[in-house]
Amino acid sequence: MISINTAVEADIYGNVNSTHVQGTKMMNGIGGSGDFARNARLGIFVTKSIAKNGDISSIVPFVSHVDHTEHDVDVLITEHGLADLRGLAPKERAKEIITNCADPLYKEQLLSYFDRAVEQVGGHTPHLLQEAFAWYKNFDEHGTMRERELVMN
Repeated sequence: MISINTAVEADIYGNVNSTHVQGTKMMNGIGGSGDFARNARLGIFVTKSIAKNGDISSIVPFVSHVDHTEHDVDVLITEHGLADLRGLAPKERAKEIITNCADPLYKEQLLSYFDRAVEQVGGHTPHLLQEAFAWYKNFDEHGTMRERELVMN
């Protein structure tokens, strides 16, 4: 069986949020997507790369809510392309998702985040948590996730 489900957002490692906007506001229920994604031979998630006229990136460093872990996401698709994540390690997944799915408005910002996380933190799934969640804070306070306006305090 192949499952195709929608995502509100996905992070660079392949975790998917399909229910909550900004992590707290429920947009819709999970329905059967969890069952289908976990039991499918091929689990596909589809999303637009941006929302709100480009002020929100649907590809983020760390999703604000997790409905589907990276273990259940085989392919991620946006209007820019697809990332086939099968058999890839987390760092390989990040490069694939950023390169093939991120909107050009956010691609450099995501690559910069990933490179700095690898350099500063390392590990299997490197994250700069304060910076990852600053994307959401910046949107709440300034109406955009774009880096030129990203506020870290």
